[in-house]
Amino acid sequence: MEEAFRLALCVMVGLLLLRGSRLAGAIETGNAVSKGSDEEGKEATDPQTLTVTTILQDPYAMARGTELEGYCLDLLDALAKMLHFNYKVTIVKDGRYGAVSSGGNWTGMVGEIIRQEADLAVAPLTITSARDEVISFTMPFLATGIGILLRKEAASQGASLFSFLAPFSKETWTGMMVAYLLTCLCLFLAARLSPCEWKEPKSEENHFTFLNSLWFGAGALTLQGAAPRPKALSGRIIATIWWLFTISLLAAYIANFTALLCSGNEPLPIQTFEDLVKQREIEFGTVEGSSTFQFFKNSRNPIHQMIYEYMDKRRDHVLVKNYHEAVQRVLESNYAFIGESISQDLLAARHCNLTRAPEVIGARGFGIATAKGSPWANKLSLAVLKLGESGNLDYLRNKWWETTCFHKGPDTWSPLKPQAMGGLFLVLAIGLMLGVIVALVELSNRSRHAAKREKKSCCSVLSEEMSHRFRIKEGVRENPEKGDFKTRLLARSILKGTEVEIHSRAKLPVSGSQVSLT
Repeated sequence: MEEAFRLALCVMVGLLLLRGSRLAGAIETGNAVSKGSDEEGKEATDPQTLTVTTILQDPYAMARGTELEGYCLDLLDALAKMLHFNYKVTIVKDGRYGAVSSGGNWTGMVGEIIRQEADLAVAPLTITSARDEVISFTMPFLATGIGILLRKEAASQGASLFSFLAPFSKETWTGMMVAYLLTCLCLFLAARLSPCEWKEPKSEENHFTFLNSLWFGAGALTLQGAAPRPKALSGRIIATIWWLFTISLLAAYIANFTALLCSGNEPLPIQTFEDLVKQREIEFGTVEGSSTFQFFKNSRNPIHQMIYEYMDKRRDHVLVKNYHEAVQRVLESNYAFIGESISQDLLAARHCNLTRAPEVIGARGFGIATAKGSPWANKLSLAVLKLGESGNLDYLRNKWWETTCFHKGPDTWSPLKPQAMGGLFLVLAIGLMLGVIVALVELSNRSRHAAKREKKSCCSVLSEEMSHRFRIKEGVRENPEKGDFKTRLLARSILKGTEVEIHSRAKLPVSGSQVSLT
């Protein structure tokens, strides 16, 4: 009985041990599947890690200790979140953007993409046709062009000689000269046409010649006045309108010139690339092997060709290796840097004594580079487009291009252009037309009265008056006193000749046959 009990106990313990081992094995096996499935799921959804190459350039990529930050890093982070990929950023080994070397190989970031040393290039890499043949670009994430970066002090050299012309633009000065000549011409015509100004064109001299009209207009410009003064209504209308025009013009000139002196923002003598080529005081160049250099090399524009020839002949002296060297050279010498306008805007925002010339040429953009035929090109292009539509690209632009320069006085200053004074020129034109019309009315009234008095047609009298008033040969009349003097002199000479003839006849011998008594 006891043996049977022990046997039954052993069987029960054995069964319990067998059941416990199966349960434990079942739990361990479940954990292994769960972990395996998690690992398999994790491996299935694990983001791809891409190698990204970039270049150190403020503000696109900047080293802060052991980490990188900048516009391109923020852009890359936003793209990684949208497309679910990891990335590893490396700095381009040779520090170049990418150009064809003398051996026919591509350098810089473009070369690393071609050699598959990097999957992406996120940097201020300009999209060009030559690069697009060997690599693929996304849609541009920044629009840019080619501009001129200058130091304000260097750019202002030699600008003070004609600073008095700065308040008005070239177009305004041209319009002013045209208005002056037209006013003097209208005043001359009104003085010729109006009978109140020139009553008898046959015997009187017209004091309002064209030279006198020019002198009268110049005197009004200086607020001094000049003789002769108009007597007719038509001439006075033209003179009054011209006086109002000159007063308003002088007020605008003084106000804008004062604003210019107070702001200290003198206009740059170098506004365009043509101005840059014509001057000799400031040297200029760009980054060696950059897309900007290739742009001038391939351009057919004569000005661009002159810029390329200048840089190519002085290659060792005017070309720089990177933007940092370019900024230092602009700050320390008379040097103008030709490069991407968007980057120059940042440099002008960070360095308050730098400025960019207004003209921008060669509109293009920065794009993300991938290997030729890479599926990431289309994905990244779509993502860049979405970032632009959502305003994230504008946010990043404002974040990294924030300026630290604060202007004193007026924020901006620019010369007055004809559009700002269009109303003034319009009033002057109306006044000139009114003055000439009034002169014609005065002449027609005189012709009508003369026609009634002489019983002729009004048109014939008017045409006769016009011919007398605009006949150039008879424009200068002889002085009556000079005419009387000539008449007296002629009469005196005739009388003297008669006396000589009588005296000569009295000395002739007289024969007896010629004497006769009467």
